[in-house]
Amino acid sequence: MPNPARYGAMPTPPARLILVYNAPSGWLNMVKDGLHKLIRPQTYPCALCALTYGPVMMRRPWRRFLQGLPLAKTFHHSDDFAAAFPGLALPLPAILLVQPDAPPHVLIAASELDALPDLAALTALMRERLDGFA
Repeated sequence: MPNPARYGAMPTPPARLILVYNAPSGWLNMVKDGLHKLIRPQTYPCALCALTYGPVMMRRPWRRFLQGLPLAKTFHHSDDFAAAFPGLALPLPAILLVQPDAPPHVLIAASELDALPDLAALTALMRERLDGFA
């Protein structure tokens, strides 16, 4: 068996963001969501998607903001998040932070996302909460 001390410590994986949308995955669901946001935006159930996506694509300012963060990012929809984290039930949408050797914790909760007026407020809150990580 190799001696770990000889080869140095294993690198610690970096912290990462998990962005979870309150919408099911799939092409058909994406089309339905896009129509819902256009026709009745006030009743759309995912504030994270409403703030960060237009009818079809991610908003450029949000994409640039995420690209500028030195954290890995994972995107989930409600169904694939439940499959990936079966023991973690929480109101969606949510933005989670996963630090090395620690379970995910909520960085921005659903209630906070629901209260944000626009994308600028979301990016400001993200900067505040990620101070020291990004």
